[in-house]
Amino acid sequence: MRALLLIDLQEDFLDPPPLAEQRSDLVRAVQRWADWARDHDVPVIEARTVLPEDKSTWALNMREDDQPVVLEGTQGAETLTELDLRPDVEIVKRRDDAFHGTDLLERLRALDVDELIVGGVVTEACLAMTAATAYAHDLRVLIAEGAVTSADRDAHDAALKWLREQYRQDVVSPEDLDD
Repeated sequence: MRALLLIDLQEDFLDPPPLAEQRSDLVRAVQRWADWARDHDVPVIEARTVLPEDKSTWALNMREDDQPVVLEGTQGAETLTELDLRPDVEIVKRRDDAFHGTDLLERLRALDVDELIVGGVVTEACLAMTAATAYAHDLRVLIAEGAVTSADRDAHDAALKWLREQYRQDVVSPEDLDD
């Protein structure tokens, strides 16, 4: 069974430039994927980073810079207001990898998922780390065309190339899956 995993589609991540300039295109693509998933009885899983004020759970760079994002209870931690995801499963994570310290694998196993379609931000960080871990758990991964982005185009392209060459994780469109 397939599932659609959408990662970190949150205000703090899509508000600052240059991701802010990509926001409307990304939202349009993500919504298209979420609608496709509902039309095809594919579970939608939303993974969001939410950090408490306690710095012990922050990533090293956030602690070193004293620059947290997506703090619990703030508007920045909320899902983009334009999206209507209606997720079947919600995962709250503290690190880039949506599997790290969460019950994502157990939830996928309970749904009998063996293939993930992954979208969200940012390509070279949360998306790539989660996709690589999914591979380590013997899950096939497809990258949702248009529904992934980064502030750094070169890093985005390099991450997609690495995922494709290392783990056979190709970028696909909904039409590719309707065949």
